[in-house]
Amino acid sequence: LADSYSETLPIDGPPSFRGQSVKYVYKLTIGCQRVNSPIKLLRVPFRVLVLHGLKDYQFPQDEAVAPSNPFLEEEEGLKKDSRLADLATELLTVATSRRSLHLYNISNTRGKVGTFCIFKTMYNIGEEVIGTFNFSEGDIPCLQFSVSLQTEESIQEEFQRRRGQPVSFLAAPRHQEACLHTAQSSFSLPIPLSSTPGFTTNIVSLKWRLHFEFVTSGESAGTCLVRGSQSEAITWTGVEQMEVDTFSWDLPIKVLPTNPILASYVSQFSSTNSITI
Repeated sequence: LADSYSETLPIDGPPSFRGQSVKYVYKLTIGCQRVNSPIKLLRVPFRVLVLHGLKDYQFPQDEAVAPSNPFLEEEEGLKKDSRLADLATELLTVATSRRSLHLYNISNTRGKVGTFCIFKTMYNIGEEVIGTFNFSEGDIPCLQFSVSLQTEESIQEEFQRRRGQPVSFLAAPRHQEACLHTAQSSFSLPIPLSSTPGFTTNIVSLKWRLHFEFVTSGESAGTCLVRGSQSEAITWTGVEQMEVDTFSWDLPIKVLPTNPILASYVSQFSSTNSITI
């Protein structure tokens, strides 16, 4: 004897999310009871990804013009679900495939450090964020830089535990590199498949950004080396102490969901849930 159960999730609800102050968790609760026995409950957690904008899409009224497979007989509900999944994949592909050159000048109070180049600011979870630096035209020597992916969790004012509750930041992958006398450099940061895409509800807002930290020299590039010998064989070595300046910069980016099949790769092991009554 088999039975089935179905439930429609809200298309514009919040995604699965475990933050510092807010948590959205989806679980399927199954209850069973035998006669003259206590109720047994089984809770099966599952992950929800939300793509905003799908609810505004209208399917064609004329089904004859809709793409379909003539060799398969599909139920109406299954056909619509399949088309909805295809539409979601298409919308994600179009949104994250747009590329255009974004150039940013990196400078502090003393002058220009270099330039930063990135070709897009909208990504799927699971993608890699790639950027390049050009320090060759800078006036201030850059000794070291670091780049990290960060999420910004902010609570709406009416739901804050205390007035003026600060924004919570959580760092994901991080890249750090020494770059003195380096003309060009680059980094690649993967967005973990276990991450939550950016979203906004009436309680919390989650945004993504690239956080940069630069360590620059307080002196000119020539003073970063010292001559170690007066003989014919000249050895140049780095100075032991020098004045440095540090500053940071944040670049907002957008992170969207990915194909659910890719997201499921986070858990490579199958799990079994059972209940005994």
